[in-house]
Amino acid sequence: MTEESKTVHLVSQEGESFDVPVAVANMSVLVKTMIDEDHDDEEAQEIPLPNHYIAEPMHEIEKPLKSANIKEVVQEWYATFVAVDQDVLFELILAANYMDIKPLLDLTCATVASWIKGKNAEEIRKHFNIVDDFTPEEEAQVREENKWVEEA
Repeated sequence: MTEESKTVHLVSQEGESFDVPVAVANMSVLVKTMIDEDHDDEEAQEIPLPNHYIAEPMHEIEKPLKSANIKEVVQEWYATFVAVDQDVLFELILAANYMDIKPLLDLTCATVASWIKGKNAEEIRKHFNIVDDFTPEEEAQVREENKWVEEA
């Protein structure tokens, strides 16, 4: 069996099974460490995992984001996938980081960036429920030191 035709058998927590090329499975460093390179090539190795969409690989996300609307940045399926509550999205960011899945980390972080894009500090604080604990003097100093941000 050639390297290109090798597959692993991923099993979701819901019991669905997916035969996936090893190259795709290796996108996750965590999964890569679970693949037994000495496994019998006749049969795909079974690896238990949560669900993952692989029908249409995500295009690379342009940086800086061209829009504050994530639907204009990534394909429809991926935009819908990250259309979740803020808490869920932050859990996805943590999971993507832990599992070292760069495309998922890029997607989730781009979603947060789209929430911030075009907003001023007060709007960002409101969106993320951040308490403004700067005194007016401290805020003026920070604004002075970071004038270039507002000019961009």
